[in-house]
Amino acid sequence: MTVWLTRIRPDLRRREARRDLASAVGMHHRLMSLFPDDTDDARRSFGVLFRVEDTETAPQILLQSTTAPQLERLPADYATTQIREITPLLQALAHGRRVHYRIAANPIRRPGRTTRQEHGAPAVVPLSGKAAEQWWLTQSEAAGIKVETLHARPLDAARGERAQDKRRIRHARTLFEGTAHIDDADLLRQRTVEGIGRGKAYGCGLLSLAPARGSA
Repeated sequence: MTVWLTRIRPDLRRREARRDLASAVGMHHRLMSLFPDDTDDARRSFGVLFRVEDTETAPQILLQSTTAPQLERLPADYATTQIREITPLLQALAHGRRVHYRIAANPIRRPGRTTRQEHGAPAVVPLSGKAAEQWWLTQSEAAGIKVETLHARPLDAARGERAQDKRRIRHARTLFEGTAHIDDADLLRQRTVEGIGRGKAYGCGLLSLAPARGSA
């Protein structure tokens, strides 16, 4: 399997770019338009995950996919782009190696049926603070890494309105980053391609990895 990472730097002078950055739903549709079929099944089929990041100059979009996006489908002068294959990085993952990790995720808890019935708890409860950190520790272990250091900070929620049913989307987000060592390289490769947690269509769940000092 080939995995691609595309860096998109939208031109904030373009109204289309500003509109897409203001809506996680709009950004989802913009990025899916770079692939053959704009459906959720297509997102999974092409391994599409993304994260919007702030930089010193302007926001940028990191787009990961298992099919190279057709960047010529972006509007003229919409953004500058860079694309590279990251398959060698994933293939180099090995047990015991240390990595830097970064992920904007949607940490949640799902109360049981009894709790929902007796206390009126919602089906999904967003987590923050220590609870969110514990969520990530559990998720990371299930993804094949053992966290060594962890820094977490809340981000603005991913939100927008779906055109087909006017349903409003909102996914609370926390940025987790730090260092870890690899416990199960095959599992880590799988979860990196699949994404972690909820809200993958709307900018959550993309796990970025880079070698750390002291790697074996």
